[in-house]
Amino acid sequence: MPAEFLNSLSNTSAEVILSLAIILFAGFLMTRLTKKLRLPNVTGYILAGVLIGPYLLHLVPDSVIIGMDFITDLALAYIAFGVGEYFKLSQLKKNGKRVVIITCFEALTAAVLVTLCMRFVFHLSLPFALLLGAIGSATAPASTIMTIRQYHARGEIVDTILQVVALDDAVALLAFSICAVIVSNLESGAGAVGIGTVLVPLALNVVTLALGVACGFLLRWIISDRRSREHRLVLINAVIMALTGVCSLLDISPLLPCMLMGTVYVNLNRNKKLFKQVNHFTPPIMLMFFVLSGMRLNVPALATAGIIGVAYFFVRIIGKYIGAYAGCRVGGSAPEVRRYLGMALVPQAGVSIGLAALAERMLPAGPGVMLSTIILSSSVLYEMVGPACAKASLYLSHAIKHEEPAGKEQKKAELPEKGEKPVKPDEKAVKDSTASGKEKKKDKAEKTVAVKGPKKAEPAADISTKPDIKKAQLQEDKEPENDAAVSSKAEKKHKEHKKKKPKAVNA
Repeated sequence: MPAEFLNSLSNTSAEVILSLAIILFAGFLMTRLTKKLRLPNVTGYILAGVLIGPYLLHLVPDSVIIGMDFITDLALAYIAFGVGEYFKLSQLKKNGKRVVIITCFEALTAAVLVTLCMRFVFHLSLPFALLLGAIGSATAPASTIMTIRQYHARGEIVDTILQVVALDDAVALLAFSICAVIVSNLESGAGAVGIGTVLVPLALNVVTLALGVACGFLLRWIISDRRSREHRLVLINAVIMALTGVCSLLDISPLLPCMLMGTVYVNLNRNKKLFKQVNHFTPPIMLMFFVLSGMRLNVPALATAGIIGVAYFFVRIIGKYIGAYAGCRVGGSAPEVRRYLGMALVPQAGVSIGLAALAERMLPAGPGVMLSTIILSSSVLYEMVGPACAKASLYLSHAIKHEEPAGKEQKKAELPEKGEKPVKPDEKAVKDSTASGKEKKKDKAEKTVAVKGPKKAEPAADISTKPDIKKAQLQEDKEPENDAAVSSKAEKKHKEHKKKKPKAVNA
């Protein structure tokens, strides 16, 4: 087996480097297959992890998998920092109240339904039900946004989707943080949750949030246009890793502090170049994170968690739809948005997988593995079904127009607007050309007048003589006279004038 061969290597560095190469190659090659099936890259990464994991090909040693836990915290930090980009105060002021109402309704309704189902239908422990419900409130924006861009969708529902999916992860992170505090106290053996045991973790969370705000101001101060692209990338990675390290030291999730850091920075600087640089830097880290998540998927546990996973899959979708409908009703959204918004909120990956990794650490071995298995397996299904549901939502709400042949689209583009007379393309072109020609002549005439000065005023000709004048001008143009003829006529006139003049004097 390749894993045994890597374990037998005496050089630990070679073992780790070769394992990383296998992970990156496996993730990339699997996306070639999922791309042909029109599935998201996240699905390919998870399937690659399952394939090379310990239950199938076992290409990577278990010691390397265990030693790469830091990738989870780092990937979550970058995901949360990217989510902060969408929290611009200018956008939140426009539709903030309505979007917050819709987001809270759809996220918390799904969380409550999942928690009640796990607790009272399957009689699972309260910590397990709380954490699974909090994770169920999250939505993956990537596949929905890609579907919107692919079909060039426009309309009120598109604006609502983009704002809701940005806020959705923030609500999920907040709900998970609250549930994590409750679960950590329940699992500590203290029994009931006391005020002191809640205040200490809450105070630590407040400290990390303050650190996130301070790091946002720090980024605004140390990152400027004067610095090179390379130095900006070095500084942002240093700040994110430092904040993540402090959060890990305090045993607190880096999600909310890093998201708050991104929010503060984007509102102070209003420049998204830094986020684009980070997005270009993080793909290998995200690939390793999702592949490792697939490698940690307990394949035999799928049989045990089968019915629970199926219930979670459908209950979450129902909760999202009911919550979105109720939120739109309260917020006063259009009927199309009310009916079809919930279908666009089905995908789940990214943040939910990261939260599942954190929840697995907080729960005992058995429930922790089951929760991680449910989230990973359902994420694959959600990423397969989610884009189709998003497309159906956009199509039914008329955000996507019916696809028409190219000829029809061209004819539509040529139709006149309301109030205009229908003009043929050739006539329209002729009119445009003549209008432009007249304008050129007018400009030329104005230029000549400016150079030569104004013309002398000529006596107005009688209307009856105008045709004769025109005929004379045309005749002169047609029959130009030679210089010799002109000079001979002038001499004859001069002689006649001389002869007449002396006669007048003698008389």
